[in-house]
Amino acid sequence: MSHPVEASPVPASTAPALWIIKTGVAPAPLRAAHGDFEDWIAQGLRAGPGGSALQIRTLDARALPEWPAQDEIAGVVVTGSPAMVTDREAWSERTAQWLVRLVQGATPLLGICYGHQLLAHALGGEVAHHPAGLEIGSVAVQCLPAAAGDPLLGGLPLEFAAHTVHEQSVRRLPAGAVPLAANGHEAHHAFRAGPCAWGVQFHPEFTQTVMQDYVRLFAPSLHRGGVDVQALHAAVAATPAANGLLARFASLAQGSGSGSASQSQAG
Repeated sequence: MSHPVEASPVPASTAPALWIIKTGVAPAPLRAAHGDFEDWIAQGLRAGPGGSALQIRTLDARALPEWPAQDEIAGVVVTGSPAMVTDREAWSERTAQWLVRLVQGATPLLGICYGHQLLAHALGGEVAHHPAGLEIGSVAVQCLPAAAGDPLLGGLPLEFAAHTVHEQSVRRLPAGAVPLAANGHEAHHAFRAGPCAWGVQFHPEFTQTVMQDYVRLFAPSLHRGGVDVQALHAAVAATPAANGLLARFASLAQGSGSGSASQSQAG
């Protein structure tokens, strides 16, 4: 896959914004029907009270952008990607270095799927192909004890439905990271690093329709693997608890002030 390499200037900003860091594009059939990763994330961020007034900006990490200044950032969301963290592409490693600075500065940060894995890698964790292979569809995820006091996941039920599609995962958390959610397939479905940086392996930005279309897209390889694709597709369900994390993150980021989220409960 080729990527643009020109530097992308950051537009002038008058107030801190929520920044979506794009690490890849959704498959073409899904883009045509639903838009791209950043569109789904922006919709989720705006779903809470006052969401229509949020200032949301997108940067493509693959274009080697100039990162926004600290006073321009209310929070950062890192998207999923068809890329693999273990390929350690130059743009990805550069983004990982920036994520470390965000964590050190207590900037609210949420990594989703690839973003979750990249955050763990950046902080010294281990990412690899999952030995059990692909996890796809609507799955049950269980909150771990530390989630009860977590600023982002604390409002979730003990078990909730979430959408997933991933072949790699965080095999070892970074030192000091707090595990927050898991299931039988994935031991690290969510974690927190520091007071306000989170990674989630599942996809809070996916709608039920997007997840159904991912199952259709993967159907040929799933069939070859002996998966009952019809049953998998039929089991795709709404995931309101998982989807609500984006609006909750937006609220936390806007309420924290740039770099001040260290005052939030760390659990």
